[in-house]
Amino acid sequence: MFRIRTPWIGRRAAVSGLCAALAAAATGKLAPAHAAPEPKLTPTPGQTEGPFYPPEWLGDIDNDLVLVKGEDAKALGTVLHIRGRVLDRRGEPIEGAIVEIWQCDAKGVYHHPWDERGRRKADSGFQGRGRVETDAEGRYVFRTIKPAAYSGRTPHIHFKIMQPGGDTLVTQMYFAGEPANARDFVLERITDPAQRANVIVPLEDAGAVEPGALSAQFDIVLG
Repeated sequence: MFRIRTPWIGRRAAVSGLCAALAAAATGKLAPAHAAPEPKLTPTPGQTEGPFYPPEWLGDIDNDLVLVKGEDAKALGTVLHIRGRVLDRRGEPIEGAIVEIWQCDAKGVYHHPWDERGRRKADSGFQGRGRVETDAEGRYVFRTIKPAAYSGRTPHIHFKIMQPGGDTLVTQMYFAGEPANARDFVLERITDPAQRANVIVPLEDAGAVEPGALSAQFDIVLG
């Protein structure tokens, strides 16, 4: 009678494979047979910084752009409360990210020497730019005004997000229902419908927070 003997090399491979499987199970690295893929949020698209990024960040640079230290009058225009979260593509909050915004005032003028020429003087009661750090839940808030449209541009607010130890994203936030959205030469460069939807936000009444004010939710996904 013949007896089938397992080759020595085969036994060694089998034992090694069994040990590896046991080690993976012990460390929790053994994936289930039908593991669901991790959810992936659509990243917020990057956009141009533009020519009017603030030349300096001295003085009053908090998250309230409506009131400027040393000025008696508050900013002209409709007050806008912006709130949102900075997230990664898995939906996890990013704590300690620096969020900067800058924008034109209610007359369409930036606090920038290239834009303040001749009779174009920015509203002195408007801060023009602001900066805040996200909390443990990735949240940030700003109090500003709804910017005006100007030549070639629909109303928008510039954002720069600096992730701690990571990359920097520059993007812009737009408002739903603005007629000029369809012909804005910067916005039209976003061809992906999901990414385009990410940067166009609806405005809501915020009269319960501040009479006559509006609010917007702008969540930013870093990819």
